[in-house]
Amino acid sequence: MTSFTDRTKASLREALLDAAADLLPEAGYAGLRMADVAAGAGVSRQTVYNEFGNKAALTQAVALRTASEFLDGIRQRFETADGLLAGIHHAVVYTIEHARENRLVAAALGTEAGEDLLPLLTTKGEPILTAAAALAAEQYREFEPGLSAESAALLAETVVRLSLSHLVLPTHSATEAADSVTAVLAPAIRRFVH
Repeated sequence: MTSFTDRTKASLREALLDAAADLLPEAGYAGLRMADVAAGAGVSRQTVYNEFGNKAALTQAVALRTASEFLDGIRQRFETADGLLAGIHHAVVYTIEHARENRLVAAALGTEAGEDLLPLLTTKGEPILTAAAALAAEQYREFEPGLSAESAALLAETVVRLSLSHLVLPTHSATEAADSVTAVLAPAIRRFVH
């Protein structure tokens, strides 16, 4: 059982992340002020610094929490899929559609203020890529036990990178993007399954 102190600390952290997530779409990284985050959570500015250390760490924590929400949704899509390719298809559609609806991701992809958040999905997106690829690889092996860990990891990283590409430069609907991703991956999956 967790202690009251642990629950209080977790609650404080969530309140700070909520406040930052509310501010980031309008302010972007450059305009985010720790004092505004503190005011949004009803705490002192020093409390924000004590919890996260600096603005970069706070923003990274918001990005990772947002990614975690996406990963939960992806996990749910795989639970109801009737095969690996169907699971990948459902996951890609969900990722793209949910990203377009998520205020923070939409801001990073399409507003001037949020433009400085885009590196969290691209050049500084390694933590998100790693977490998403690890979850996907695990799910791929559940559907196809014949996949080696290395093959599953390669397929998963490829799907995540292709999904991010379709997200950052949307030229197709979510379903069309998922159709493209699965069309490219189907031969690779057949090759890798032993």
